[in-house]
Amino acid sequence: MIDSRSAEAAILDLDGVVTETARLHARAWTDMFDAVLDERGDREGEDQSPFGVDDYNRYVDGKPRYDGVRSFLEARGIDLPEGDLDDPPDAMTIHGLGNRKNERFHELLEQHGVEVYDDAIEQIRRWRTQGLGVAVVSSSKNCKTILETVDLEALFDVRVDGVVAERLGLDGKPAPDIFFEAADRLGVEPTRTLVFEDAQAGVEAGQAGGFGLVVGVSRNGNDEALRAHGADVVVHDLREVEDRIQGHQASDGHSSASG
Repeated sequence: MIDSRSAEAAILDLDGVVTETARLHARAWTDMFDAVLDERGDREGEDQSPFGVDDYNRYVDGKPRYDGVRSFLEARGIDLPEGDLDDPPDAMTIHGLGNRKNERFHELLEQHGVEVYDDAIEQIRRWRTQGLGVAVVSSSKNCKTILETVDLEALFDVRVDGVVAERLGLDGKPAPDIFFEAADRLGVEPTRTLVFEDAQAGVEAGQAGGFGLVVGVSRNGNDEALRAHGADVVVHDLREVEDRIQGHQASDGHSSASG
């Protein structure tokens, strides 16, 4: 286990860690799925109860858009055709529903804008002055647009998002592929890299990849779920990270300088 004094790089998820856009994604998913469940009405073998917070955390948060659609529908016993990537938002297909969610997300983004977490920006700038490489990752294909909106592109050395993942054929979280790609582009080994994630699928991916430290970032009180899915430590503010890492290592009988 490492801390930021012995790490060479940090990889951060965008939505929910750097920007407050996770709540917009959650709202877009809720609006889309509730409308779909209402459109389908009562059907034998299908669970038509409204889309909730637990559904978001378990089935869609942190995953590529169409994987999230598949996961939720499978959990509800709903079988739909895949369709095509360019299906219109009103198409009752996996791709159509994913496109409908994306359309709703952009509506919410235009209405509410993007807020950033000051603690994340402050900590990233500190790491950069210390010489750490910093990457941003996201399953979303909207990552570049969001970074441009808040003028944060220059804050990161590397960006690996849903567009890059699709082009390279990378598996989505909980597979560690996008983290591996980010570490490779930074020129660092995963074991010397810190990972920061707010999603259950994200911390699972960090552990699956054998990264040096997987930090769960709890912005909405989901501490225990993050720990249960693989976070080595959990913070509420990225500026807490040094104290939390050292405290965790001390409780395990390790030195904070261990590598």
